[in-house]
Amino acid sequence: MNSITKGFFRLNWTLTFLSSYQPESLGGQAVIEGVLMRSPRRLAVAVRAPDGSIVVDNQEFLSYSRRHKLLGLPIIRGAASLIESLAIGIKALNFSMSVQEKAQPDAPVKPKAGKADGLWVALSLLSSLALALCLFQLLPYFVASHIVGGTKSDPANPVLFNLTAGGVRMSLLLGYMWGISYLRDIGRVFQYHGAEHKSIFVHERRGPLDVASARLQSRFHPRCGTSFILIVAMVCILFFSALDGALWQWFHFTYPSALARFALHLPFVPIVAGLSFEVLKLTARFQDSIWVRPFVLPGLWLQKITTQEPDEKQLEVAIASIRAALA
Repeated sequence: MNSITKGFFRLNWTLTFLSSYQPESLGGQAVIEGVLMRSPRRLAVAVRAPDGSIVVDNQEFLSYSRRHKLLGLPIIRGAASLIESLAIGIKALNFSMSVQEKAQPDAPVKPKAGKADGLWVALSLLSSLALALCLFQLLPYFVASHIVGGTKSDPANPVLFNLTAGGVRMSLLLGYMWGISYLRDIGRVFQYHGAEHKSIFVHERRGPLDVASARLQSRFHPRCGTSFILIVAMVCILFFSALDGALWQWFHFTYPSALARFALHLPFVPIVAGLSFEVLKLTARFQDSIWVRPFVLPGLWLQKITTQEPDEKQLEVAIASIRAALA
């Protein structure tokens, strides 16, 4: 797998990562030919090797919020969990790549360790985040500024501007996801995404962890990172409309350019992520309420793109991962 393809996969993970769940729940993420599962105490990655065997990496895990009380506070825990989930996802992605590229797939496979590996994960994380922010934050601001204005030379209502930018952002995001779903490799990942959801449903409903039980479950899960992305988009509109409106009302401040708006908004992105995390937790907790259900449905509809029906072998991998995480 060449460096361009690897970079593409890492960008995709930045956009489709699965956000952390409630403290006592189980979370997961699809990787290349495999599934990452995360329980409150363990991390496990199960990957189907080229020879047909399932390679499992299983290790103890303690989240940032459990190690540091400050990072467990509302809103702060969401931002911390976002970074932690992305870092874990990139490590799992690298592990799955190493399984597929290993010359002798029947040999034991372990992820690289050490300072160099940590630096590589950090660089991958930062580059993926930077690219995602440029594509889905900066670019919508440039487009919206040309449609409705929003600068000193062409001022616009803050709510109208952020609604327009939000519409552009969602259009780019939906177009991106829809487009990559037709790529064969991504289609396989989306099948494993479906397998991950089905196996989690079996665990949550206390059914037997086997292929027969998992096959009967839905591939659409209300706590999926796909739903998180939609929530982030909505919170962005509300939060930055309020921020820009306050700057205008109190200080009569208007942005000189779309780039200046992006630079001023950038420090508030972790707050948006933290607020979105809290909304996701609430919607997951009250998903069956008639008042909350309308907010959950769009995320489930979007999962029709980001998940596909898995086959039995993919379900076997997901089950192997969830069993290791629950060991």
